[in-house]
Amino acid sequence: MNDADVSKQIQQMVRFIRQEAEEKANEISVSAEEEFNIEKLQLVEAEKKKIRQEYEKKEKQVEVRKKIEYSMQLNASRIKVLQAQDDLVNEMREEAVKSLQNVSKGHHHLLEFLHIGHHKNFYQHLVKELIVQSLLRLKEPAVLLRCRKEDKDHVEEVLESAKNEYAGKANVAPPEIFVDENVYLPPGPEHHHSHGLFCSGGVVLASKDGKIVCENTLDARLEVVFRKKLPEIRKLLFSQVAA
Repeated sequence: MNDADVSKQIQQMVRFIRQEAEEKANEISVSAEEEFNIEKLQLVEAEKKKIRQEYEKKEKQVEVRKKIEYSMQLNASRIKVLQAQDDLVNEMREEAVKSLQNVSKGHHHLLEFLHIGHHKNFYQHLVKELIVQSLLRLKEPAVLLRCRKEDKDHVEEVLESAKNEYAGKANVAPPEIFVDENVYLPPGPEHHHSHGLFCSGGVVLASKDGKIVCENTLDARLEVVFRKKLPEIRKLLFSQVAA
């Protein structure tokens, strides 16, 4: 083999190696491109998923916020309604308290409302009934009685008849009743500051040792009746609102 043949054979080998190298490089390039595209697609999908999750999270937060705001508005509306109802009930109670002032005065319109005859001694008769009722509750042989200073004459007028009526009902001897002339119940609202203590009438009786007390004032009785009848009052006033 001469030099020309050797040179030709070497050139063929070089071309073959170069061709294989080019093909290999091309394969590597194609493979790298495919891997790059796959990785890029995976990254894009991952970002899309992340964005979707973030959006869903924010959407849920907005929905929760809306529900909270709606609940707060609904509660605020309910509180306003309840406050308005309480205001109305309190106004009725205040009107009832004002009406108590008329009991001790014997105003005709109140007597008509209570279906009681027109007589000037109505309040005096009521005081006697309150004393008898208190005695029946206490069942004590001797009691201390307190009243308003302006009611002292009414109390003294009916004291004996009250004692005898109680004795007849309880089948006991008439009790001793000591009228407290040192401490009186507060005067009526018209004689006192509107925010201070006042008493619309009635009596308070206590055992001599002061351990048992029967508060039978008009204000105390109104409070008891008002609390007892409050559910009925609310039902009459607000049943349609609740429906």
